[in-house]
Amino acid sequence: MSNDLNLRVCVLYPDLMNIYADRGNTMVLRRRCEDRDIGFEFTAVGINETFNPEAHDLFYIGGGQDSDQKLVAGDMLRTKRDSLAAAADRGAVVLAVCGGYQLLGNSYRLGDDSLQGLGLVEMETVREPGPRLIGNIAIAVTVDGEEHVLAGFENHGGRTYLGKNESPLGEVIDGYGNNGKDGREGVRKNNVIGTYLHGPLLPKNSWFADHLIATALSNACGQPVVLQKLDDELELAAHRRARAAVTSSHRWTGRRRFSLR
Repeated sequence: MSNDLNLRVCVLYPDLMNIYADRGNTMVLRRRCEDRDIGFEFTAVGINETFNPEAHDLFYIGGGQDSDQKLVAGDMLRTKRDSLAAAADRGAVVLAVCGGYQLLGNSYRLGDDSLQGLGLVEMETVREPGPRLIGNIAIAVTVDGEEHVLAGFENHGGRTYLGKNESPLGEVIDGYGNNGKDGREGVRKNNVIGTYLHGPLLPKNSWFADHLIATALSNACGQPVVLQKLDDELELAAHRRARAAVTSSHRWTGRRRFSLR
C-alpha cells in the first residue's frame, strides 16, 4: 500500500463525548491505517473551537451524558454546524455514535427541554415514557451490495424516528434499535452515518472500520481506494464474541435474516 495515502481524522469533543470507551473507535482507525502504512492525522476540536471543513476526511462524534450533550449541542450550532455541513456536502465521512447521533437530526426533546440539532438528516429524537433501551444488539447492514452484521451495545433513553426520506444504517436482528418499535437502527445519508452502537463500535467490527477508511480516502483522492488485506484473526474473534453476546431477550423480535452464531 502506497504511503502517499493519508487519512485526516477530526474528532469533535473527545473530552466530553466519550462514554462507553467510544474513544476506542479512533484508536482502531489509527491502527488499521498504520498497519497498511497509510498516514494518519488526528485533530481534536472542542468547545468554542472551529475547523476547516476541507482539512479533514473523516469526522467522529462520540456519545455523552445528557449534561455534556446539552453543552455540546449549543456549541455545535454556534461554531461547527456550517463547517460540518460543508464537509458532509463534499462527501467527507461523518460517524456519530449515540449522543452524537441524536444531534445529527432536527431536535432532541427531553420533557420540557428541546435541543436543536444540526439538521444534517431529517429525524427527531424524543424522550418517551418507558425504560431505557439497553442491551447487546446486532443489525444487518448492506455495504457495496454485500450483507454484513454490525454488533455492539446500546443504552439510550431517547427514541429516534427517521424522516420518510431517510434510510437506516441497518435492520435490527436482535436488540432495540432506534426506538424499539420499527426494527430500524441508525441512519445513513450519503457518507453521514449515525448509530446507537457503543462498546465501542469499531473494535468489534473491523470490517466496518475498513469501509469507513476506504470511503474517506476514496472521496479525498477522487478515485476508488482498495485497502490491503490484514491478518484479522483477533479482530474476527472479537466480532464473533460480540455477536454471541446478543440474546433474544429484547423487545424487538422481528424477522432475523442472519444467524447470530
